[in-house]
Amino acid sequence: MAKRMKEKAALREANRDKRPRAIARYIRISARKVRIVINLIRGKKVSDALAILQFTPKSASPVVEKLLLSAIANATNNLEMNKDTLYVAEVYADQGPSLKRFMPRAKGNASPILKRSSHITIVLDEAK
Repeated sequence: MAKRMKEKAALREANRDKRPRAIARYIRISARKVRIVINLIRGKKVSDALAILQFTPKSASPVVEKLLLSAIANATNNLEMNKDTLYVAEVYADQGPSLKRFMPRAKGNASPILKRSSHITIVLDEAK
């Protein structure tokens, strides 16, 4: 069952992406609304991205800002990278599970309500 477990683990570790990242799961905002905010910061320097997020009047902005600060902390504390050289290499929002609820309607009917959630990932990299 466990053939070459140590070799496979070493191979996975060698091929692992070494860039700093931060992931927020099960955020109770739909991925469609989060994508509007994350498209503003993709490819920007970290300082510019933080400034953009602070002044964007969307409900996803504080969540993405907190996640970006977490990714910056991961880069500086775990990988000893300089904060001034970091930029947002990848950022994406995937759809999470939906809570299914029902709203009462006329004539004894009910219509479904989907309360959507999302998983947000930010990957940073150093500018060359």
